[in-house]
Amino acid sequence: MAGEQGLRIELTPTFVISTALATRDLTPVHHDPAVARAQGSADIFLNILTTIGLVQRYALESRPDARLAGIALRLGVPAYAGDTLTLTGRTGDGVLEVRGAVGLGDHVVATVRLKEPA
Repeated sequence: MAGEQGLRIELTPTFVISTALATRDLTPVHHDPAVARAQGSADIFLNILTTIGLVQRYALESRPDARLAGIALRLGVPAYAGDTLTLTGRTGDGVLEVRGAVGLGDHVVATVRLKEPA
């Protein structure tokens, strides 16, 4: 659950692989460490669909009374297997600014537009 400490997600190899496969992303860098390393990565890493889903999860857990109106995001450093992704946020005028950080720095910075309940 998202709270004052943010939402922490352990990026186990199983989590990285299963979320890539669940989103039908069969790109080898998300499930085959040898291929990822051969292409210059330190390890397998989260795919963008998983990242967007985690931002959405954080937003909805942080503001359960609101509805999502849109998400704009910028990817940063890779979120490698074995690291921890920590999502935190700041609420502004109808938006939630979300930061997702890993050991290397910011993995994602997102602006989530919210609709208040009617």
